Amino acid sequence: MTADVADLELVARAQRGDVRAFEMLVVKYQRRLERLIGRMVRDTDLVQDIAQESFVRAYRALPQFRGESAFYTWLYRIAVNTAKKALVDLKRDPVVTESALATTDDDGQETSRAERELTDGATPEAMLASKEIAETVNAAIEALSDDLRQAIVLREIEGLSYDEIAELMNCPIGTVRSRIYRAREAIAQRLRPLLHTRDGERW
Repeated sequence: MTADVADLELVARAQRGDVRAFEMLVVKYQRRLERLIGRMVRDTDLVQDIAQESFVRAYRALPQFRGESAFYTWLYRIAVNTAKKALVDLKRDPVVTESALATTDDDGQETSRAERELTDGATPEAMLASKEIAETVNAAIEALSDDLRQAIVLREIEGLSYDEIAELMNCPIGTVRSRIYRAREAIAQRLRPLLHTRDGERW
């Protein structure tokens, strides 16, 4: 059974009043949802509150869920909208935190992709360089406009497909490709001085 089919079965049970089924969906996606929200808001104290509000909204909206998209895509859209509303209410701008580059390794420790790739058996100089690269990427992502930042995070960090991102961001797939390309170019531009690459090359 695929994840999508399993989710749809749980959703169907929840729509029939099975609260336990929805609780299973919460358990399954809570951490992932909090990571997504954590990349949108600077104040980490807000992350759990926004995630909880997102699940409450999703539960209330379950009767409108028709299974035309994957459940987590639908849930992500609710979470993004909830986070944006919270930020507007607080008169804050969405920003990407340093955790935007973080992924959890086998022993549960979060390290940035750049750091993990460059520090395996590396010298202190290489470790310093990898830290600088990670910080530069983070700063580059933070400087992106909201639409470019969301697209690159969903693609490179969450690993969503272009189709899923297009659905989540409610825009054509061509727009998604353009946003991701522009975001990568902006990040590459900042990285070139560190990696000694030429224009037209990526890291």
